[in-house]
Amino acid sequence: MMGALRIPTLTENLDEAILTVDPQVDADQRAALERWKEERDDGAVEKALAELRRVAHTDENMMTASIAAAHAGVTTGEWANTLREVWGEYRAPTGVAGATVKGSGSGTTAETIDRLRGRLNDLEARMGRRAKLLVGKPGLDGHSNGAEQIAIKARDVGFDVVYEGIRVSPEQIVASALEEGVHLIGLSILSGSHLALVPEVVQRLRDAGLGDVPVVVGGIIPDADAESLRHQGIAAVYTPKDFELDHIMSDLIDLVDRQHAAE
Repeated sequence: MMGALRIPTLTENLDEAILTVDPQVDADQRAALERWKEERDDGAVEKALAELRRVAHTDENMMTASIAAAHAGVTTGEWANTLREVWGEYRAPTGVAGATVKGSGSGTTAETIDRLRGRLNDLEARMGRRAKLLVGKPGLDGHSNGAEQIAIKARDVGFDVVYEGIRVSPEQIVASALEEGVHLIGLSILSGSHLALVPEVVQRLRDAGLGDVPVVVGGIIPDADAESLRHQGIAAVYTPKDFELDHIMSDLIDLVDRQHAAE
């Protein structure tokens, strides 16, 4: 009898489960795009984009203008950005704002929540304001469930939480951190792009004068990658094996507490 095929779960063999793309592939694609732009007729491109913009302001069918833009050599990004200029960009509800915060009833879970709230209340008294957590999902990763669970749980135990949904750029995350004056940043990445996006966020934070704000990362992250991220200054890395949210919340409070004590 043939043996059954065993498929690794998300909590094991992450090194085998993630496809790592050679950075040279990305560089080659970018170079090819630049060559494409250099070789096309810029006048035809501008004319096609102008017509696309005009049609977007009307109720005319977009297909004819879109096909003309493609024939002129307009890229998908240029096409989409032109439409964003006219229509704006839709941001779907995150699923956090309307979530119900758990009460402080009896039972072990309620007692744990009360204990975590008490620690945050004590921290607030010492810092002069409530500890604020920014949860960010950089890149094109559309899997928001993990990030939203963290955001809701953090709000439940007493953090002031900022979460703007999926597909947020590193620039937007840093701008939000500056505007909101956050004490801690949590990045959720399930797309496998953590080695590219996390260092960019960290560097942008340093450039903005926020290098002392602790950053934690959660996602499908192999052990070797997690070690690399920690060496680059990431305060903690969480994977699917770290599913105890109360423990994560306790870690986050510790990070804010230690950073406040070091100031």
